Amino acid sequence: MQYAILDPYPFLQLLFITTNMYIFNLFSTLTTFTALTACSSAVSPPLQQILGNAYTAPLYTYPTSLTQDILPVLIHSHNDYWRPLPFYSALSVGAISIEADVWLYNDTLYVGHEPSALTPERTFESLYIDPILDVLNRQNPDSSFLTEGATHNGVYDAAAEQTLHVFVDIKTDGAEAWPYILDALQPLYSAGYLSTINNTNQLTSRPITVVGTGNTPLSLVQSQTPRYVFFDGPIRTLNSTFSNITSQISPIASTNFAVNFGTVLGTSLNDTQLALLRQQVTVAHAKGIKLRYWNQPAWPISTRNGIWRQLRTEGVDLINVDDLEAGAGFSDVGNYW
Repeated sequence: MQYAILDPYPFLQLLFITTNMYIFNLFSTLTTFTALTACSSAVSPPLQQILGNAYTAPLYTYPTSLTQDILPVLIHSHNDYWRPLPFYSALSVGAISIEADVWLYNDTLYVGHEPSALTPERTFESLYIDPILDVLNRQNPDSSFLTEGATHNGVYDAAAEQTLHVFVDIKTDGAEAWPYILDALQPLYSAGYLSTINNTNQLTSRPITVVGTGNTPLSLVQSQTPRYVFFDGPIRTLNSTFSNITSQISPIASTNFAVNFGTVLGTSLNDTQLALLRQQVTVAHAKGIKLRYWNQPAWPISTRNGIWRQLRTEGVDLINVDDLEAGAGFSDVGNYW
């Protein structure tokens, strides 16, 4: 189902989406409880009534329950704007990395795979900045119990220290789009939610780590102080042309799987491909840089799952997925890779 944003009321849609998420989580919890109690003769009717009513009682309302019970998984939501609900779909399965293609037209950053897919309502602000900010504010509520200032919990309640990588893939001119990207990020930066590098190269890890890719200008990333937009490094040249790149500039490096390895026959890399993978993992990790390969085999499913499994086993940090549920391990297709 797709939700259209009425231009004068973008926050109404945001409220609608987050409310639906809450209702869905509550419905799932109640459904699970009902199924368990129905199957258990040991739970008396009075106790069932107490437990059922507890879900609506203020005493059992948890302030940061929006993402309660969602465990982070090491997957990257490729082309995240194609999801039924961009950002939220990835959040619901625990993805720790998402990606948005942005296009600058008439002083506005739009999100989509190509120009013909852009709409006035689908902007970087409406699809990503506002929803992310809303979730983080929910995970960091004001409290009289805070004695050391504001908190900076991440989007996942079960792992508050986990950063969410937000890849911003600039599709139009990078230098022209750059100031608009920085301006769009200001609400997150001002709230202290963005990972930063200061002028002494000290990293402060925060709930969101922004990684510029596509036409993002490396020179502008390097010159930013403090730096709160990082650069998607090139895996294939980390030991040559880009050997001077460090994790302070590129915490993550990526490359096209098909171009890098060629065709995969069967369910795993051949010896030559595996040797290349191991060499690239070694080079990147020696620099403290994480790896992500995109454009992996999508079919047959056995090949896809086999490559996912092998990449993770060999130390690849983010598994690039188009099928979120399968990537998170929820799908029964492929026997839970």
